[in-house]
Amino acid sequence: MLLYKKTGEVTMEMAYQTERLELKILDDTASAKVLQFYQDNREIIEKYETDRPPQFYTDQFQKMLLQGEYNLAVKQKSLRFWVQEQGQPDRIVGTVSFHNIKYGFYQCCELGYKFDQRFWGRGYATESISKGIQVIFGELKLHRIEACVLPGNTASQKLLLKLGFEFEGIKKQSVKLHGRWRDHELYALLSEEEPIHSDSGTSSQILRC
Repeated sequence: MLLYKKTGEVTMEMAYQTERLELKILDDTASAKVLQFYQDNREIIEKYETDRPPQFYTDQFQKMLLQGEYNLAVKQKSLRFWVQEQGQPDRIVGTVSFHNIKYGFYQCCELGYKFDQRFWGRGYATESISKGIQVIFGELKLHRIEACVLPGNTASQKLLLKLGFEFEGIKKQSVKLHGRWRDHELYALLSEEEPIHSDSGTSSQILRC
């Protein structure tokens, strides 16, 4: 299995497995299936995320994004895992990202995720995010993971609480979403807190994935 190493830091794998899923950092050769994932879930994803440029839904744009994400992963500045069912390499069911990674005195990052709506309710979000948390705390040795949720996104709120995150407060007008400044709820998980793993639960999407 392919490994990469940041000079002076830890060695990580580019792919991980759970009981039912595979989490992979993909390069630009996977642009077609990534584009299909976004097209299949365009309506629900755009509801929770900032406006996208028109060219976003093109193979060329996805190649560019994947190349950039891969380079950031090699530098351990941002990790985006694409989630697939074991034995189904041509279909993406979701993505889990850990971005804005900070080291030194901060040792923190932000969590984002989104899953194909056809696979909600199978516990895939819980299963894959739990694995990602193990990588962040166990291999990158970070201390804190934050997640921001739009008020009213009850599925994401329940999922984060199930994973052991704690509600910390409201970030006032933190993101301009579809022309409006929106408040977000801030949740956080510390490395001392053991994340809860389960094979059942509700998959959802979170802003800033």
